[in-house]
Amino acid sequence: MTRELLVEMVGRGVVTPTGLISQGRGEAYDYLMGERTIAPAEEAERTAAAHLLDARNPVICINGNAAALDAPGLIALAKAVPARIEVNLFHRTPERMEAVISHLESEGAGEVLGREPDERIPGLEHDRALCTREGIWSSDVILVPIEDGDRAEALVAMGKTVISIDLNPLSRTSRAASVPICDEISRATANMLRFVGELRGDGQSIIKAKESFSPAECRRRTVDAICDSLRAGFE
Repeated sequence: MTRELLVEMVGRGVVTPTGLISQGRGEAYDYLMGERTIAPAEEAERTAAAHLLDARNPVICINGNAAALDAPGLIALAKAVPARIEVNLFHRTPERMEAVISHLESEGAGEVLGREPDERIPGLEHDRALCTREGIWSSDVILVPIEDGDRAEALVAMGKTVISIDLNPLSRTSRAASVPICDEISRATANMLRFVGELRGDGQSIIKAKESFSPAECRRRTVDAICDSLRAGFE
C-alpha cells in the first residue's frame, strides 16, 4: 500500500522518482529491525518530544517523501507541540513546492512556510539551502524526517538541535543528528505525539530525557539490534 501511494504521489508531483529509491533503502532497514519500533528508537522518540516541548521556536521540516508517507501524523505532531511547518525540497521547482504544500494543506495543516524563502542555510549550494527566516533559519530545534546528510550537518553547524527520522543508523543524517530516530516515519510520529502528551508540563522529566540521551549510544544499540535480528535468522 505504501509503495502504491508513493507511485501515486510521483504522478501528482509530490515525490520524485529518486524518492522511490530512498524509500526502498529505508524499507530494507525496517525489515532488519523487524518492522517495529525497537527500544533505542523509542528512547530517541521520547527525547525528541522533550526537545520539541522545550524549544523556543520548534520547526518540523517536510520534504516530498515525508509529506507523502505521513502528512496527517506530522501535522498532528506540529499542532500538539506546537511547531511551525516548513517545506524544503532538494529537487525544487515552483510547481513541486506548490504540490507538496497544497497536499499538506489538504490534510489539515495550517500555515505552511516555504513558498517564499528569504534566507539561505550557510554551507549549502543547492536549493536545499533556501529557507524562511521565521521558520528554519530562526529555529532552535528542528525535526528533519528523511533528510539529506549534508543539510543535517549544515543545520547542526548552525547550532540547532537536529532530530532526524532515518531508518539507516549509519547514514550521514543519523551520524550528524542530535537525536537520531531510526524508525518508520508513521510509527515515529505516533510515538512522539504520545510522548508530547506524557511529558507536557513535566519539566523535570523533560530535562532528564534531554540530558541522559547519547546519540552515539542510541545508534550503537540500533546496530546491535540489527545484528541480533540477522543472527536470529540463522537459529
